Amino acid sequence: MLTFMNLTKALSDENRVRILLALSVKEELCVCHLNDLLGLAPSTVSKHLFLLKNAGLITARKDGRWIYYRLNNDREAPSLIGKALEWIADAISDDPLIQADRECLEKILSAAAQTACGR
Repeated sequence: MLTFMNLTKALSDENRVRILLALSVKEELCVCHLNDLLGLAPSTVSKHLFLLKNAGLITARKDGRWIYYRLNNDREAPSLIGKALEWIADAISDDPLIQADRECLEKILSAAAQTACGR
């Protein structure tokens, strides 16, 4: 029950869903990319990432100063996580905001090669 409740809480915010869909397009994103995409304060993005990670929807790895996030596609993740991620992608991947996010993310990533993130 706790997994389900954390999952529903994590999915109850538009920005968290946008993060999940951005991660479904790109296998892994640096937190700086997500900050740029959402246009929110880093502390706000960090809170969203904490809730998504707490719900088991994403995982993180640290590489030097940078933290990279990805969807939790681990075989050992609860099946509910995989079903939720699949449902989100099927339900709103063609939404205009999500399509605009994809275009914005491509610009962010192409510019990132010359920025401090180095990704």
